[in-house]
Amino acid sequence: MKKTGLFFISLGLASMCFGQSKIVLLDSYFNNEYKKNITGEKFSFHYKWDETASTGFSIFGEMFKNAGGDLATLHQAPTANNLATAKIYIIVDPDNQKETEDPVFINDAYADVISNWVKAGGVLLLMANDKANTELENFNKLANKFNFHFNNDLISHVINDQHFEGGAINISKNKVFKTAKKVFLKDACSITVEKRAQIILSQDDKAIVAGKKYGKGYILAVGDPWLYNEYVNGRLPKDFENDKAAKDVAIWLLKKASKSKIN
Repeated sequence: MKKTGLFFISLGLASMCFGQSKIVLLDSYFNNEYKKNITGEKFSFHYKWDETASTGFSIFGEMFKNAGGDLATLHQAPTANNLATAKIYIIVDPDNQKETEDPVFINDAYADVISNWVKAGGVLLLMANDKANTELENFNKLANKFNFHFNNDLISHVINDQHFEGGAINISKNKVFKTAKKVFLKDACSITVEKRAQIILSQDDKAIVAGKKYGKGYILAVGDPWLYNEYVNGRLPKDFENDKAAKDVAIWLLKKASKSKIN
């Protein structure tokens, strides 16, 4: 683990399938939940690269590393300067007031910085959640820049994981999910899309994953943080392929990044 002035960067053994390796930058500013360890010290958790618990993104991170990406985490507010080295920027499940003591909300200035970075060639992954578990009003200030809107609803609802088929989505001939044929995605919000966006996955005729070219860059929006360890580590019935979906997403985003001339 190497510490820089802006974030921690973990370098894995990247494959050469995309040429030069690319920084996959994970937000830890808008999503900044904390727990206390046995000594009472606070530590950041929930959707983190180095988090191997069920709530972490360690498996998703490995998919990026295996496909040629270098993992990094941004603990500060996004700026043109600290986004400049990133090829992919991921914002997942921004905090609401029940999740952290002093949440930082996305405002118009942050939305402008991020959308300008995408327009210049950046690849952005936005992962929301249902309104009870994330902050949607301000998150939509960013999503709306791309004519996406995370809706205040609940789709793909599953009660206590007792009925996995309620969260099942079958996939066929999909440009993003080329190997995953059946995935599990629970308790998400739907996405309203306009102006040249492509609905990539849907359930009950509502978009749950959507993508769009924006300027020289690309944005992928998902109505849930669904690729965290709990649902890609074998806990699901064996006919679900969320592990393949995580790999498909990583490869798709890195391919998009490989076409960018942002840096």
